[in-house]
Amino acid sequence: MKKMDLMTPIGIVVGVTTLLFAVYTNAGLSSVVFFIQVASLSIVLGGIVAALLIGFSSQDLKLIPSVTKEAFQHKENNLKELIDTFSDLSTKARREGLLALEAGLDEVEDPFIKKGVLLAVDGIEPDIIKDIMMAEATAMEERHKKGRRLFEKAGEYAPAWGMVGTLIGLVLMLQDLEDPATLGPNMALALITTLYGTILANMIFLPMAAKLEQKTEDEVFTKQIIIEGVIGVQSGQNPKILEEKLSAFVKESGKENELEEQEEIANEA
Repeated sequence: MKKMDLMTPIGIVVGVTTLLFAVYTNAGLSSVVFFIQVASLSIVLGGIVAALLIGFSSQDLKLIPSVTKEAFQHKENNLKELIDTFSDLSTKARREGLLALEAGLDEVEDPFIKKGVLLAVDGIEPDIIKDIMMAEATAMEERHKKGRRLFEKAGEYAPAWGMVGTLIGLVLMLQDLEDPATLGPNMALALITTLYGTILANMIFLPMAAKLEQKTEDEVFTKQIIIEGVIGVQSGQNPKILEEKLSAFVKESGKENELEEQEEIANEA
């Protein structure tokens, strides 16, 4: 079940609010209004759209709505519940046989688990089951990567198009040097385009791409647990042993997170 990921909109609101507050406290409301320049924003957004149209196919660009939606959604992966599911499946398989699992699949929501259990019930070799399911996980990862690249490229193009807008503004400014009083405001207006490009890249596109990458890694990790669970159920492993084996994935994941946090703290120090 997917839910609204509040962290994404909250992060955007916090970022925009911080910038506007910084401008307001230093220069007042009039300066905040000055920072809203439609022409500058249109150059950056129009340039990004043009670059994406050139760099990607129409089929790839159709992914933008669904990929954007994914960045604002959160799928809860309850690993403990997943492990309990395979423990129950293993218990039932040992008591009633593998064929008995097919009747209870209606209660399982995850289609990936259903597919794995059906392959096991059909008597497919464990190595072949693993190859089939890993191929599906790899294909999913590649699909996600293709969608994520749209945001990564947009994050690369945004600052460059901001600079293009600034150069256009400077050229227009240099055309009229008769009035020195206009140089300051015109220069400020030209630089706003670069500001827009930098903000869009570092507060919208690149962070959303990073979040999508993390979501993909979490989903692949979950699928790896499912694959091991299916193989364990098919081989008739003791439910307690299987539960302990799958729990090792969760424990190892926790250790990796702790190591990453320790490395970050060490780098900051």
